[in-house]
Amino acid sequence: MTTLAPAGTEAHTPAQLIQGWDHLELWVGNARAAAGFLASAFGFTVTAYAGPETGVRDRASYVLEQGEIRLVVTAALSPDSPIAAHVRAHGDGVRDVALAVSQAGEVYEAALGRGAMGLRPPWTERDESGTIRRSTIATYGDTQHTFVERDRYTGSFAPGFTTEGLPPAPVGPEVGLQRIDHVVANVEQGSLDGWVDFYRRVLGFDQLVHIGDDQISTEYSALMSTVVWDGSKVVLPLNEPAEGLHRSQIEEYLDAYGSPGVQHVALRTEDIVATVRALRARGVRFLSVPPAYYDDVRRRLADLSLPWDELRALGVLVDRDEDGYLLQIFTETVTDRPTLFLEIIQREGARGFGAGNFKALFEAIEREQARRGNL
Repeated sequence: MTTLAPAGTEAHTPAQLIQGWDHLELWVGNARAAAGFLASAFGFTVTAYAGPETGVRDRASYVLEQGEIRLVVTAALSPDSPIAAHVRAHGDGVRDVALAVSQAGEVYEAALGRGAMGLRPPWTERDESGTIRRSTIATYGDTQHTFVERDRYTGSFAPGFTTEGLPPAPVGPEVGLQRIDHVVANVEQGSLDGWVDFYRRVLGFDQLVHIGDDQISTEYSALMSTVVWDGSKVVLPLNEPAEGLHRSQIEEYLDAYGSPGVQHVALRTEDIVATVRALRARGVRFLSVPPAYYDDVRRRLADLSLPWDELRALGVLVDRDEDGYLLQIFTETVTDRPTLFLEIIQREGARGFGAGNFKALFEAIEREQARRGNL
């Protein structure tokens, strides 16, 4: 049951108590298969498990880690589970963008006092490794933010999880993913400003950048994007479709997912050439860009000393802003529905999101839309 608290005052804004990313939880149709895919294709290690064997009767969950990245994949064990209903409605996707906080109770009360809709008030879980305190609020679509206070917990993930009997690591080269860079959401046309206001008013985030449809457009479609952040580590771009000649990638996502939700997750690496080479060896498929892109970008950024031939061979994109440059590449969708995909990014000072690559990227996405008959 959801609750809505009246506006009030508090000692801290929620953003002041946020310490960074805690984990992303995906609700999926088959947690064992999803965990195996993320381990074999992307080099994650399964570090914990919860299910009937650990006393959890309604779900199976696998925790996967790499660098500072923590993912949880969860599937229902009964057809009447809310997890099963979520998967029927949306397919596999990100249910929870969980944030590490210093005080889960204070963050929750502060968020409700600023107008958030509460999904679960603060609760505490205990085992021999200590205590975890959590609380949850609603965000766009069926996505939620759980605030996780784990300073008093020394276990692997949370009570109810075990580190025994885990699947072995698949064979494959080391990938080298280090941390979550940003998490991108798609929302309905006309709702972008409202969600930007939500993050600024309710959570105390700041607007980092706004990109209009004159900057993100192709011959066929356009979108607008605003990036909000907590001022430190948590960066959340928000996209909405804009008017175009055909159905945009955002509209395709909203139709396929059935609501707003997480479109892609960007994962940081310190060596994108080595990372993408390892991912391709593991079978990961990426969006492709035409060779003409590299002729153009090499002229525009000729002063950068980069392994241009390797970048072209691997399909890595390059962009620059006033603070430096970045390298990025995008996978094909990693779910059956054309919804969730991953970005691999290396930052060399740049704080932007590859605006110079938007046209090439969106044309690549449109080619995939056309193949699906959805353009």
